[in-house]
Amino acid sequence: MTECTEQLELFGRVGRAQVSAEFSGGEISSDGGGALLLRQTERRFGLLAAAAKCLPDDRADGRVRHTRLAQLTQRVFAIALGYEDLNDHDHLRHDLALKTAMSQRHAASSSPTLCRFENAMDRAVAVGLHEVLIDQFIARQASTPSELILDLDATDDRVHGRQEGRFFHGYYDNYCFLPLYVFCGEELLVSYLRPANIDGAHHAAAIVKLLVKKLRAAWPEVHITVRADSGFCRRRLLLWCERHGVDYVIGLARNNRLAALAQPAINAAETRFEKDKLKHRDFAEIHYAAKTWARKRRVIVRTEHGEQGSNPRYVVTNRQDAPATIYDAIYCQRGEMENRIKEQQLGLFADRTSCSAWWPNQFRLLLASLAYTLMQNIRSHALAGTELAKAQCTTIRLKLFKIGAVIIHSVRRIRFLLPSACPYRELFALAAQRLAPSG
Repeated sequence: MTECTEQLELFGRVGRAQVSAEFSGGEISSDGGGALLLRQTERRFGLLAAAAKCLPDDRADGRVRHTRLAQLTQRVFAIALGYEDLNDHDHLRHDLALKTAMSQRHAASSSPTLCRFENAMDRAVAVGLHEVLIDQFIARQASTPSELILDLDATDDRVHGRQEGRFFHGYYDNYCFLPLYVFCGEELLVSYLRPANIDGAHHAAAIVKLLVKKLRAAWPEVHITVRADSGFCRRRLLLWCERHGVDYVIGLARNNRLAALAQPAINAAETRFEKDKLKHRDFAEIHYAAKTWARKRRVIVRTEHGEQGSNPRYVVTNRQDAPATIYDAIYCQRGEMENRIKEQQLGLFADRTSCSAWWPNQFRLLLASLAYTLMQNIRSHALAGTELAKAQCTTIRLKLFKIGAVIIHSVRRIRFLLPSACPYRELFALAAQRLAPSG
């Protein structure tokens, strides 16, 4: 690849003027907007300050140049700004916008230093950071919620090396990890890295137990519903929810016994289709017990018949809402969680689990989770009611973070000169104002 060390005259002319380029502009950053908004968000909510308290540090006193908070901030801010690799920090560590966001003047950590930082993490860090995510979620609520819906889902995190804990997964047809995510609406509560040689619901009941305990400690009267697809329809999870007053709405894989019980409703949909040749969709309910269940449970049946034939779906629940409400208004809404997982993996690089050891990879997953939480704070608090209120992380990055800036600094002042022609200047100013620390 061409080294950009000299003036590049590759871009033709504009009239009689030659167009050239060189990397000699000095203190100019392509991330001026993002650095300022991320700094403002951290000042407002203190997410990374709380997270840094969970990180071990056995380095010799007096020889530490970069604190754990500075290293954590550097990594998380860089991920939010779109830099996925440690190698990016060889140059990025000198970016004045990033250093300003980190509240420091000297160069940030190099990529080898950050590599050692990641490899120092362990199980206690993973537990502590999850507690921070949940505590921050609770603290951000302006009032006591009456109901919370916890969405559980697993996804594949493909790997291309010989990382510890990686296995071949037949469904995904690749070597991967199988992380478990838990969201409450758009708020991320759990990102738990797991090997791929397990059941998709592995440890789901234990995680729900810990979450419910934490949430009820803050809000004793809150009504909690667990929502998931059929991969989480496991006896242990259902029993625990029933014994502890937690509702569930969970998909149920079709089988011959279910089909036999639902056959009258399925036949009715087929009869209506044969009559007018229009797709017909309706709801019914049955009571069904799998072999491992001690008793029958309520199952919602969504019948559908069209040109492609019958397409029934089943959902097991202990809620008493009408079948249509259970399926359409509650169960189907879990699909929105898949968009949040895509944000994690595609926009915030949660699948960059390329470390050799297990716990550094879990830490990388949590770094992406912290970056997501910062972005979600911006989306929910700074962009509410605006055109970007529902924007994905990549859109927020493109429109508000990637605003170039000339930075002029002295001992007493650091000025970010943002472009006069920026099309989102009013929205940027509104977001910055809303994120200003209270008091």
